[in-house]
Amino acid sequence: MEATIAFPVLAGLVAVALFFDFLNGLHDAANSIATIVSTRVLRPQYAVLWAAFFNFIAFMFFGLHVAETVGKGIVDVTIVTPAVIFSALAGAIVWNIVTWIAGIPSSSSHALIGGLVGAGIAKGGVSSIVWTGLGKTVAAIVVSPATGFVLALVLILLVSWLFVRQTPLAVDSTFRVMQFFSASLYSLGHGGNDAQKTMGIIAVLLYSQGMLGANFYVPLWVVLTCQSALALGTLLGGWRIVHTMGSKITRLNPMQGFCAETGGAITLFAATWLGVPVSTTHTITGAIIGVGAARRVSAVRWGIAGNIVIAWIVTLPATAAISALTYFVTRLGG
Repeated sequence: MEATIAFPVLAGLVAVALFFDFLNGLHDAANSIATIVSTRVLRPQYAVLWAAFFNFIAFMFFGLHVAETVGKGIVDVTIVTPAVIFSALAGAIVWNIVTWIAGIPSSSSHALIGGLVGAGIAKGGVSSIVWTGLGKTVAAIVVSPATGFVLALVLILLVSWLFVRQTPLAVDSTFRVMQFFSASLYSLGHGGNDAQKTMGIIAVLLYSQGMLGANFYVPLWVVLTCQSALALGTLLGGWRIVHTMGSKITRLNPMQGFCAETGGAITLFAATWLGVPVSTTHTITGAIIGVGAARRVSAVRWGIAGNIVIAWIVTLPATAAISALTYFVTRLGG
Protein backbone atom coordinates (compact mmCIF):
# COMPACT_ATOMS: atom_id res chain seq x y z
CA MET A 1 0.00 0.00 0.00
CA GLU A 2 1.34 3.43 -0.92
CA ALA A 3 2.12 6.19 1.53
CA THR A 4 -0.73 8.36 2.75
CA ILE A 5 -1.55 11.47 0.76
CA ALA A 6 -2.11 15.05 1.83
CA PHE A 7 -5.57 15.94 3.10
CA PRO A 8 -6.35 18.37 0.21
CA VAL A 9 -5.66 15.56 -2.30
CA LEU A 10 -7.82 13.16 -0.31
CA ALA A 11 -10.62 15.74 -0.12
CA GLY A 12 -10.31 16.29 -3.88
CA LEU A 13 -10.70 12.57 -4.57
CA VAL A 14 -13.78 12.43 -2.33
CA ALA A 15 -15.17 15.40 -4.29
CA VAL A 16 -14.55 13.54 -7.58
CA ALA A 17 -16.39 10.52 -6.17
CA LEU A 18 -19.33 12.71 -5.16
CA PHE A 19 -19.29 14.29 -8.63
CA PHE A 20 -19.64 10.79 -10.08
CA ASP A 21 -22.52 10.17 -7.68
CA PHE A 22 -24.16 13.41 -8.85
CA LEU A 23 -23.72 12.34 -12.48
CA ASN A 24 -25.17 8.96 -11.55
CA GLY A 25 -28.33 10.68 -10.34
CA LEU A 26 -28.37 12.96 -13.38
CA HIS A 27 -27.81 10.05 -15.76
CA ASP A 28 -30.20 7.66 -14.00
CA ALA A 29 -33.01 10.12 -13.26
CA ALA A 30 -34.82 8.46 -16.14
CA ASN A 31 -34.86 5.16 -14.27
CA SER A 32 -36.98 6.63 -11.50
CA ILE A 33 -39.26 8.94 -13.45
CA ALA A 34 -39.45 7.85 -17.10
CA THR A 35 -42.65 5.85 -16.70
CA ILE A 36 -44.50 8.34 -14.49
CA VAL A 37 -43.57 11.17 -16.88
CA SER A 38 -44.41 9.27 -20.05
CA THR A 39 -47.86 8.36 -18.69
CA ARG A 40 -48.39 12.06 -17.84
CA VAL A 41 -49.19 11.28 -14.20
CA LEU A 42 -46.63 13.88 -13.12
CA ARG A 43 -44.93 16.72 -14.92
CA PRO A 44 -41.14 16.27 -15.18
CA GLN A 45 -40.30 19.04 -12.69
CA TYR A 46 -42.56 17.48 -10.04
CA ALA A 47 -41.46 13.93 -10.87
CA VAL A 48 -37.80 14.70 -10.19
CA LEU A 49 -38.67 16.26 -6.84
CA TRP A 50 -40.62 13.13 -5.95
CA ALA A 51 -37.79 10.83 -7.05
CA ALA A 52 -35.05 12.90 -5.40
CA PHE A 53 -36.81 12.76 -2.03
CA PHE A 54 -37.08 8.97 -2.08
CA ASN A 55 -33.52 8.67 -3.43
CA PHE A 56 -32.28 10.55 -0.37
CA ILE A 57 -34.20 8.67 2.33
CA ALA A 58 -33.30 5.23 0.90
CA PHE A 59 -30.44 4.77 3.38
CA MET A 60 -33.06 4.50 6.15
CA PHE A 61 -34.49 1.30 4.64
CA PHE A 62 -31.46 -0.71 3.51
CA GLY A 63 -28.24 -1.98 4.98
CA LEU A 64 -24.89 -1.19 3.37
CA HIS A 65 -24.27 -4.57 1.75
CA VAL A 66 -23.81 -3.10 -1.74
CA ALA A 67 -21.28 -0.56 -0.44
CA GLU A 68 -19.29 -3.39 1.12
CA THR A 69 -19.34 -5.37 -2.13
CA VAL A 70 -18.05 -2.42 -4.14
CA GLY A 71 -15.57 -1.38 -1.45
CA LYS A 72 -13.89 -4.73 -0.90
CA GLY A 73 -15.57 -7.26 -3.18
CA ILE A 74 -14.43 -6.17 -6.68
CA VAL A 75 -10.69 -5.55 -6.29
CA ASP A 76 -8.33 -6.54 -3.49
CA VAL A 77 -8.30 -3.69 -0.94
CA THR A 78 -4.56 -4.07 -0.44
CA ILE A 79 -3.81 -2.77 -3.95
CA VAL A 80 -6.19 0.20 -3.71
CA THR A 81 -4.41 3.55 -3.90
CA PRO A 82 -5.57 7.11 -4.64
CA ALA A 83 -4.39 6.64 -8.24
CA VAL A 84 -6.56 3.51 -8.59
CA ILE A 85 -9.61 5.31 -7.21
CA PHE A 86 -9.07 8.38 -9.38
CA SER A 87 -8.62 6.26 -12.51
CA ALA A 88 -11.73 4.19 -11.78
CA LEU A 89 -13.82 7.32 -11.27
CA ALA A 90 -12.36 8.99 -14.37
CA GLY A 91 -13.35 6.06 -16.57
CA ALA A 92 -16.88 5.97 -15.16
CA ILE A 93 -17.35 9.75 -15.39
CA VAL A 94 -16.13 9.94 -18.99
CA TRP A 95 -18.45 7.11 -20.00
CA ASN A 96 -21.41 8.66 -18.17
CA ILE A 97 -20.91 12.02 -19.88
CA VAL A 98 -20.55 10.46 -23.35
CA THR A 99 -23.68 8.30 -22.98
CA TRP A 100 -25.64 11.14 -21.34
CA ILE A 101 -24.87 13.47 -24.29
CA ALA A 102 -25.86 10.70 -26.72
CA GLY A 103 -29.06 9.96 -24.76
CA ILE A 104 -28.08 6.31 -24.26
CA PRO A 105 -29.39 4.73 -21.02
CA SER A 106 -26.19 2.86 -20.18
CA SER A 107 -25.36 1.72 -16.66
CA SER A 108 -23.57 4.10 -14.30
CA SER A 109 -23.16 1.16 -11.95
CA HIS A 110 -21.34 -1.02 -14.42
CA ALA A 111 -19.32 1.97 -15.61
CA LEU A 112 -17.99 2.28 -12.06
CA ILE A 113 -17.39 -1.47 -11.73
CA GLY A 114 -15.61 -1.50 -15.10
CA GLY A 115 -13.52 1.45 -13.96
CA LEU A 116 -12.50 -0.38 -10.78
CA VAL A 117 -11.59 -3.51 -12.72
CA GLY A 118 -9.52 -1.61 -15.30
CA ALA A 119 -7.64 0.45 -12.73
CA GLY A 120 -7.19 -2.59 -10.46
CA ILE A 121 -5.71 -4.70 -13.24
CA ALA A 122 -3.45 -1.83 -14.30
CA LYS A 123 -2.15 -1.56 -10.74
CA GLY A 124 -1.98 -5.17 -9.53
CA GLY A 125 -2.67 -7.43 -12.49
CA VAL A 126 -5.50 -9.91 -12.98
CA SER A 127 -4.80 -11.49 -9.58
CA SER A 128 -6.04 -8.28 -7.90
CA ILE A 129 -9.63 -8.97 -8.98
CA VAL A 130 -12.03 -10.53 -6.47
CA TRP A 131 -13.72 -12.87 -8.90
CA THR A 132 -16.65 -13.87 -6.68
CA GLY A 133 -17.80 -10.27 -6.30
CA LEU A 134 -17.17 -9.43 -9.93
CA GLY A 135 -18.95 -12.61 -11.00
CA LYS A 136 -22.10 -11.60 -9.11
CA THR A 137 -22.02 -8.19 -10.74
CA VAL A 138 -21.50 -9.54 -14.26
CA ALA A 139 -24.26 -12.12 -13.75
CA ALA A 140 -26.58 -9.27 -12.73
CA ILE A 141 -26.15 -7.74 -16.20
CA VAL A 142 -28.31 -10.61 -17.45
CA VAL A 143 -30.32 -11.46 -14.34
CA SER A 144 -31.60 -7.99 -13.33
CA PRO A 145 -33.25 -7.03 -16.66
CA ALA A 146 -34.55 -10.58 -17.09
CA THR A 147 -36.07 -10.49 -13.60
CA GLY A 148 -37.56 -7.05 -14.23
CA PHE A 149 -38.97 -8.32 -17.54
CA VAL A 150 -40.58 -11.43 -16.00
CA LEU A 151 -41.99 -9.66 -12.93
CA ALA A 152 -43.45 -6.81 -14.98
CA LEU A 153 -44.95 -9.29 -17.47
CA VAL A 154 -46.52 -11.36 -14.68
CA LEU A 155 -47.81 -8.24 -12.91
CA ILE A 156 -49.47 -6.83 -16.00
CA LEU A 157 -51.16 -10.15 -16.78
CA LEU A 158 -52.36 -10.41 -13.17
CA VAL A 159 -53.58 -6.81 -13.03
CA SER A 160 -55.32 -7.15 -16.41
CA TRP A 161 -57.19 -10.20 -15.12
CA LEU A 162 -58.16 -8.50 -11.85
CA PHE A 163 -59.48 -5.39 -13.60
CA VAL A 164 -61.03 -7.10 -16.62
CA ARG A 165 -64.55 -5.94 -15.68
CA GLN A 166 -63.54 -2.32 -15.06
CA THR A 167 -63.95 0.40 -17.67
CA PRO A 168 -60.75 1.76 -19.25
CA LEU A 169 -61.42 5.14 -17.60
CA ALA A 170 -61.74 3.55 -14.13
CA VAL A 171 -58.54 1.54 -14.64
CA ASP A 172 -56.68 4.60 -15.83
CA SER A 173 -57.83 6.66 -12.83
CA THR A 174 -56.89 3.91 -10.35
CA PHE A 175 -53.39 3.44 -11.68
CA ARG A 176 -52.69 7.14 -11.95
CA VAL A 177 -52.89 7.09 -8.16
CA MET A 178 -51.07 3.75 -7.84
CA GLN A 179 -48.16 5.05 -9.90
CA PHE A 180 -47.24 7.44 -7.10
CA PHE A 181 -46.71 4.37 -4.92
CA SER A 182 -44.78 2.37 -7.52
CA ALA A 183 -42.57 5.33 -8.49
CA SER A 184 -41.75 5.84 -4.80
CA LEU A 185 -40.72 2.21 -4.45
CA TYR A 186 -38.54 2.34 -7.53
CA SER A 187 -36.87 5.57 -6.40
CA LEU A 188 -36.18 3.95 -3.02
CA GLY A 189 -34.59 0.99 -4.78
CA HIS A 190 -32.58 3.31 -7.00
CA GLY A 191 -31.30 5.34 -4.07
CA GLY A 192 -30.61 2.24 -2.01
CA ASN A 193 -28.53 0.46 -4.64
CA ASP A 194 -26.84 3.25 -6.61
CA ALA A 195 -25.71 5.62 -3.86
CA GLN A 196 -24.06 2.71 -2.05
CA LYS A 197 -21.64 2.16 -4.92
CA THR A 198 -20.06 5.56 -4.38
CA MET A 199 -20.13 4.97 -0.62
CA GLY A 200 -18.02 1.87 -1.20
CA ILE A 201 -15.53 3.81 -3.34
CA ILE A 202 -15.08 6.57 -0.76
CA ALA A 203 -14.91 4.10 2.13
CA VAL A 204 -12.20 1.98 0.48
CA LEU A 205 -10.24 5.16 -0.29
CA LEU A 206 -10.41 6.17 3.38
CA TYR A 207 -9.48 2.64 4.42
CA SER A 208 -6.47 2.64 2.09
CA GLN A 209 -5.27 5.79 3.85
CA GLY A 210 -5.62 4.26 7.31
CA MET A 211 -8.53 6.51 8.28
CA LEU A 212 -10.96 3.72 9.20
CA GLY A 213 -8.68 1.75 11.48
CA ALA A 214 -8.30 -2.01 11.13
CA ASN A 215 -11.85 -2.75 9.97
CA PHE A 216 -13.58 -1.65 6.77
CA TYR A 217 -16.86 0.19 7.31
CA VAL A 218 -18.84 3.09 5.82
CA PRO A 219 -18.95 6.25 8.01
CA LEU A 220 -22.31 7.98 8.45
CA TRP A 221 -21.07 11.21 6.84
CA VAL A 222 -20.19 9.22 3.72
CA VAL A 223 -23.70 7.73 3.65
CA LEU A 224 -25.38 11.14 3.96
CA THR A 225 -23.19 12.96 1.43
CA CYS A 226 -23.57 10.19 -1.17
CA GLN A 227 -27.35 10.08 -0.77
CA SER A 228 -27.43 13.88 -1.10
CA ALA A 229 -25.26 13.93 -4.24
CA LEU A 230 -27.39 11.25 -5.91
CA ALA A 231 -30.62 13.05 -4.98
CA LEU A 232 -29.27 16.35 -6.32
CA GLY A 233 -28.37 14.73 -9.62
CA THR A 234 -31.83 13.21 -9.85
CA LEU A 235 -33.34 16.60 -9.06
CA LEU A 236 -31.64 18.16 -12.07
CA GLY A 237 -32.67 15.23 -14.24
CA GLY A 238 -31.48 13.72 -17.49
CA TRP A 239 -34.16 14.59 -20.02
CA ARG A 240 -32.55 13.02 -23.10
CA ILE A 241 -32.60 9.63 -21.42
CA VAL A 242 -36.08 10.18 -19.98
CA HIS A 243 -37.32 10.51 -23.55
CA THR A 244 -35.61 7.28 -24.63
CA MET A 245 -36.80 5.27 -21.64
CA GLY A 246 -40.28 6.74 -21.43
CA SER A 247 -41.41 6.71 -25.04
CA LYS A 248 -38.91 5.37 -27.56
CA ILE A 249 -38.89 1.76 -26.31
CA THR A 250 -42.68 1.43 -26.06
CA ARG A 251 -45.70 3.60 -25.26
CA LEU A 252 -47.02 3.22 -21.73
CA ASN A 253 -50.30 3.82 -19.95
CA PRO A 254 -50.59 4.23 -16.14
CA MET A 255 -51.34 0.55 -15.53
CA GLN A 256 -48.28 -0.48 -17.55
CA GLY A 257 -46.19 2.16 -15.82
CA PHE A 258 -47.24 0.81 -12.42
CA CYS A 259 -46.34 -2.77 -13.38
CA ALA A 260 -42.97 -1.77 -14.84
CA GLU A 261 -42.00 0.27 -11.77
CA THR A 262 -43.22 -2.35 -9.31
CA GLY A 263 -41.45 -5.20 -11.08
CA GLY A 264 -38.28 -3.14 -11.23
CA ALA A 265 -38.56 -2.11 -7.57
CA ILE A 266 -38.93 -5.72 -6.36
CA THR A 267 -35.80 -6.62 -8.34
CA LEU A 268 -33.81 -3.73 -6.86
CA PHE A 269 -34.95 -4.42 -3.30
CA ALA A 270 -33.87 -8.06 -3.55
CA ALA A 271 -30.49 -7.19 -5.10
CA THR A 272 -29.76 -4.49 -2.52
CA TRP A 273 -30.54 -6.80 0.40
CA LEU A 274 -28.28 -9.45 -1.18
CA GLY A 275 -25.48 -6.91 -1.63
CA VAL A 276 -25.41 -7.19 -5.44
CA PRO A 277 -24.60 -3.91 -7.25
CA VAL A 278 -27.11 -4.12 -10.10
CA SER A 279 -27.92 -1.62 -12.80
CA THR A 280 -31.13 0.33 -12.25
CA THR A 281 -31.01 1.19 -15.96
CA HIS A 282 -30.94 -2.46 -17.00
CA THR A 283 -33.68 -3.34 -14.53
CA ILE A 284 -36.23 -0.72 -15.57
CA THR A 285 -35.49 -1.26 -19.27
CA GLY A 286 -36.22 -4.97 -18.88
CA ALA A 287 -39.44 -4.15 -17.04
CA ILE A 288 -40.58 -1.63 -19.67
CA ILE A 289 -39.91 -4.16 -22.43
CA GLY A 290 -41.87 -6.73 -20.41
CA VAL A 291 -45.02 -4.61 -20.20
CA GLY A 292 -44.71 -3.68 -23.87
CA ALA A 293 -44.33 -7.31 -24.92
CA ALA A 294 -47.38 -8.26 -22.85
CA ARG A 295 -49.48 -6.04 -25.10
CA ARG A 296 -47.97 -7.43 -28.26
CA VAL A 297 -44.44 -8.20 -29.38
CA SER A 298 -44.57 -5.53 -32.08
CA ALA A 299 -45.34 -2.88 -29.44
CA VAL A 300 -41.68 -2.90 -28.45
CA ARG A 301 -39.26 -1.01 -30.68
CA TRP A 302 -36.73 -3.81 -30.73
CA GLY A 303 -34.20 -1.79 -32.71
CA ILE A 304 -33.99 0.80 -29.92
CA ALA A 305 -33.89 -1.96 -27.30
CA GLY A 306 -31.11 -3.70 -29.23
CA ASN A 307 -29.00 -0.54 -29.29
CA ILE A 308 -29.42 -0.22 -25.52
CA VAL A 309 -28.29 -3.83 -25.02
CA ILE A 310 -25.19 -3.16 -27.12
CA ALA A 311 -24.40 -0.19 -24.87
CA TRP A 312 -24.72 -2.48 -21.85
CA ILE A 313 -22.27 -5.00 -23.32
CA VAL A 314 -19.74 -2.32 -24.26
CA THR A 315 -19.85 -0.46 -20.91
CA LEU A 316 -17.64 -2.76 -18.81
CA PRO A 317 -14.75 -3.18 -21.28
CA ALA A 318 -14.93 0.46 -22.41
CA THR A 319 -14.74 1.91 -18.92
CA ALA A 320 -12.09 -0.62 -17.92
CA ALA A 321 -9.95 0.48 -20.87
CA ILE A 322 -10.41 4.19 -20.12
CA SER A 323 -9.57 3.66 -16.46
CA ALA A 324 -6.48 1.55 -17.18
CA LEU A 325 -5.22 4.19 -19.62
CA THR A 326 -5.91 6.91 -17.05
CA TYR A 327 -3.95 4.96 -14.44
CA PHE A 328 -0.91 4.58 -16.68
CA VAL A 329 -1.01 8.27 -17.66
CA THR A 330 -1.41 9.27 -14.01
CA ARG A 331 1.58 7.13 -12.99
CA LEU A 332 3.71 8.52 -15.81
CA GLY A 333 2.74 12.04 -14.84
CA GLY A 334 3.61 11.31 -11.21
